[in-house]
Amino acid sequence: MSAQTSVLFDVPGPRAKRRHVVLGVIGVLALAGVLLFVLRALANPENNQLTAEKWLPFISAEAWTAYFLPGLRATVTAAAIAVVLSSIFGILLGMGRLSGLAPVRWVCGIFVEFFRSVPVLMMMLFSYYFALYALQMTGDVLSLFGVVAGLTFYNSCVIAELIRSGVNSLPKGQGEAGLAIGLTPTQTLTSILLPQAITAMLPSIISQLVVILKDSALGYIISYSELIRAGQNFASSKGNLIPTFIVLAVLFIVMNYALTRLARLLEGRMQARRRGGGPAGSAPDPQLQVGAATTLIARDGGNA
Repeated sequence: MSAQTSVLFDVPGPRAKRRHVVLGVIGVLALAGVLLFVLRALANPENNQLTAEKWLPFISAEAWTAYFLPGLRATVTAAAIAVVLSSIFGILLGMGRLSGLAPVRWVCGIFVEFFRSVPVLMMMLFSYYFALYALQMTGDVLSLFGVVAGLTFYNSCVIAELIRSGVNSLPKGQGEAGLAIGLTPTQTLTSILLPQAITAMLPSIISQLVVILKDSALGYIISYSELIRAGQNFASSKGNLIPTFIVLAVLFIVMNYALTRLARLLEGRMQARRRGGGPAGSAPDPQLQVGAATTLIARDGGNA
């Protein structure tokens, strides 16, 4: 069978191809019509949102130094801290849910199921008021704590479930092979199963990192001066709400695209290392040798 042949559906014939082209053209024309209608409505003299006068404030230095760049920095700061903490606690919670100790599994399971069911905004509000009254925090640190805590509680639980499902999706022979060469269950999990699970679930983890970046915009509810709040303040002073939100949308698209590209690059490098790739003449990684040995043992055990 050719590598180009799909086993999921039949290759479309001439009539199906023509039908797909027609439907594609109709879809593009419909989308263009909706976009034209929206643009004309915004350009209406009564709305007066797309005139050159509304766009001129964006070319001033004040717009970027006093509003957008500080808001962008605050958004990236909160998202970066939440990404690091969510990844660390997500891996730990995922390992806890896979632990051989029943109390550890129960505690981690209750924690994950509870905080995964609570909306992110509610967690931000709870964290904000907890820090305000219990920890006596004030100022920008208070808002930053609320945003980061809310994002970390929710997304660490999601990442934990991704880790757990990734480990459970691996062949049983992987864990059995690790135990057969003398590793403890914890060593088998951390040295053999977990690296493979993270690599397998990396696309889903990447998507969750993009969600963290977008959800940081909810911080404006608790007065965190992130990008959305900075844009609202700018629009209030200049009277150009729609152009401001268009610029904000472009900034978020650029940030999310850059994060996705960076994560895809990291994913490719990790997969290359798992396959044993690397610079010519470099010494083999001992962990890769252990992984290859356990894989071979698992195959032999499955064929026995």
